[in-house]
Formats: sequence, structure tokens, C-alpha cells
Amino acid sequence: MRDKALVWEASHRNRVATVIVSLIALFLIPFTLSGASVALTRITADLHTTLAATQWIVNGYCATFAGFMLVTGSLADRYGRRRMFLAGVALFSICALVSALATNIVLLDLARVVAGIGAAATVTGASAVLAQAFTGAARTRIFGLFGATIGLGLAFGPSMAGLLMGSFGWRSAFGLPGVIGLITLAFFRLLPESRHAVTATMDWAGTAAFTSALMALILVVVEGPELGWTSPLVLIALLGSLVLFPLFIRIERRVSDPMLDLRLLTSPRFLGPSIAMVAIVAVFGPLVVYLPSYFMATQALTAARAGALVLLLTGPMLVVPILCGMVTHWVNPSTQVLASLVMVGAGAAWFAGTDRYIGPLLLMGIGIAIATGLLDGMAVGSMPAEQAGMASGLFNTIKLTGETLAIAIVGSVLSARTSGTLAGAEYPAAMDLSLWVLSALCMGAALLVAALFRTQRRKRGAKARDVPTDEKGQAPLYVGKT
Repeated sequence: MRDKALVWEASHRNRVATVIVSLIALFLIPFTLSGASVALTRITADLHTTLAATQWIVNGYCATFAGFMLVTGSLADRYGRRRMFLAGVALFSICALVSALATNIVLLDLARVVAGIGAAATVTGASAVLAQAFTGAARTRIFGLFGATIGLGLAFGPSMAGLLMGSFGWRSAFGLPGVIGLITLAFFRLLPESRHAVTATMDWAGTAAFTSALMALILVVVEGPELGWTSPLVLIALLGSLVLFPLFIRIERRVSDPMLDLRLLTSPRFLGPSIAMVAIVAVFGPLVVYLPSYFMATQALTAARAGALVLLLTGPMLVVPILCGMVTHWVNPSTQVLASLVMVGAGAAWFAGTDRYIGPLLLMGIGIAIATGLLDGMAVGSMPAEQAGMASGLFNTIKLTGETLAIAIVGSVLSARTSGTLAGAEYPAAMDLSLWVLSALCMGAALLVAALFRTQRRKRGAKARDVPTDEKGQAPLYVGKT
């Protein structure tokens, strides 16, 4: 009995350590994304570079984060989930320290691009480790903490980074996460290891085509306003993206074990949440990145106060998703998603048409939080259990890709309208223009998603009418194979 008690105690201690280490590492991933936004203008000045070059601190990180999400998940299944998690945290932490020590923008951008790969491995590795360590209701609770932790990183990144910058300079916004990440590595031996025996070969061709196409497209959007749309580099990148995206689709249709099963995009139940999420992150991503510098430039706020003001946008994510889960008994998720799109669109238009920002930020923040709490579950739950992993990977790839492109496009508009300074009299007008367009995007997405949800209900109703009935016209409780 004593031996069993000791084994249980050790197992319990390891599971607690698994949760703590995973959540600490996960917090660092969004923190350096939203936190870096506060430092963009300071970095531009300190390193004597251009805004277009500085934007790669965010855009490069997001691009590799999106492009490597699926491949790191597949590698974790093949070579070990804990091993992938360990590699991701180590790579991310080392790159964060390199970013803190960088003396030129090329090294800083390169470190952030590689850090995005580490971030992808960290997130996929952590989710796989936690999924193996917990089952049933415990797993549901743990993944609730998983999502809340990412929300905390996004919510408090700007304010915490602002405080760090005010005391220690912009390098601390990268250095502190790097140090914390390296400290967590000392506890990795407590985490369980697991892997699947996978016989199918990796879809390396599809992975390379998708990642290269995405990076080329972001290069076009970011560098186009700076170098000119007829610049050889921009034209080559544009040609590359135009060739590689169709090539990726062709590869995925032909390989036996594709990185992305494109047939998932034909399902209204999956396509609706995906479109809604793209519209939501197209507003959320650029605002988290550029609002701190906007408030610092137009309202003469300190970095700390600008970061605190952004909490009006990000803070609702700490509470609203829990409330959404509680009210699903009375308001179905589809209705909540449509309401979130309208709220975000209305909030963006309100922000563009007023000088008082508290109301618009709260309205957008609540709408974003509603979608954050529902869309992942709707997308993954729309597919059969055997496709849940691929559905999750595809949905996250769509989400991260949409966010990355939105950040790059809005950043290019702001840079072009302000002559690369993110300051001056044109900055408010440039931000308002971006928000009007994003508002229209959300409203259009709401109409399209409503149509997809209606199609879904019709199909469900048609299937219900096809259920065989008994002689009294009543459907049996269960219809099985005969």
C-alpha cells in the first residue's frame, strides 16, 4: 500500500509539474507578440532603421508561427511530444535572448523569425503533452486553462512590456521571457513522454510550399510600400507566392497523407467558424500590435499607460469566454458568433468615428472574447473524431495566417500614410481608414457566416427527415445497421 501511495504521489506531482511548466511556457508565446508591439517605435529609433524593417519583428514571428504549426505537431507525434516541447521552449528562449542582445535590425528580425518556429513547437508540444497527461473532465479543465493562459499573455503583454521598457528599456521585453523560458527547462524531466507509431511519411513538400508561399506573400505586403511595388524583390516574392500557393494545393490533393486535408473547407460547419475567426483576428491582431504606438503618438501617453489602455480591448478575454459557456443553454453558439462579429465591426467603426476610445475598445474586446471562447470548439467539433486533430491544426493555421496577413497589411497602410514614422498628423487618418475597412470586413463576414450556418441547419433538417419511422410515424430511438 505504501508503494502504491508513493507511486500515486509521484504521478500526481509530475502532473502538477506538467501543468505549471506548460502554462508558464505558453504564457511567454503571446507575451512576446503583444509585448513587442509597445517597443516598435523605440527599436526603430535605437537601431536607426526603418519601420518596414522593424515590422518584421512581429510579421516574421507570426509567419513562421503559422507556417510551422502543423509540421511541429506531426513531428511531435513521430519523435516525442515532450521532446518537441523541450526543443520549442529552448529555441524560443535562445532566440529571445539573442533579440535582447541584438545590435542591428537584421539580427533582431532573424532571431524573431526563428523564434516563431520555437513558438509553434512549444504550443503544439504543450497541447500534445497535456492531452496525454489528462483525460475526461480533467482534460477539459486543463485546456480551459490552456486557452486562458494564451489570453492572459495577449491581454497583459502590452502593459507588462510597457512597465519593463519604462524601467529597463525595450531589450527587457525580450530578455525576461528568454530567461524564464530557460529556467523552465530544468523541470522538463518531470514531464511524461509519448509518441505514436506513425508509418506515413511526412508531407515535406506541402509544408515547404505553404511556408514559403506565406513568407513570400508577407514580404510583398510589408516591403511593397517601402521598396516600391515594382521593386525586383517585391515582384519576385509576388511571383513566388502566386506559384507556390497553387503548387501547395496540387501537392495536398495528390499526396496520401497531406499536411492539410482541403476537403475540410467544403464543410459549412467548419468553414463558417473559420471565416468568422479570420475576420475577428484581422481586427484583433493589428490593434494589439499598433494601438500602443498609436496612443503613445497621438495621446502623448507613456508606454506603460498605453499598454494599460489596451487592456480594455484584451481584458474581456479573461471573463467573457466563461460566461459564454454558461449561457449556451439559452443562446446557441451560432447566434453568439454572429453577435460577436457585429460587435467587433460596430466597435471598429465607432473607434474610427470618435475621439473617445473606452467604449469602442470595450465593445470590440467583448466581441472578440465571445468568438475566442467559442470558435475553436465549434470548428474542431464540426468534424468526426478521427479528423479532430487535423481540423484543429487547419483551424489554427487559418487563424494564424489571417492574423499575420492582417498585421502586415494594416502595418503597410499605416507606414505608407505616415511616411514610415507611425507619427504625425496623418496617423489618426490612417488608423481610421484601416478600421473602416476592418469594420466592413466583419459585417460582410457576419452575412456570409449566417448564410453558412443556415445551410448547415437545412442539411441537418434534411437528414432528420430522412430518418426512417415506425408505423405510427415516429422515429426510433436508434437506427443501426441491419
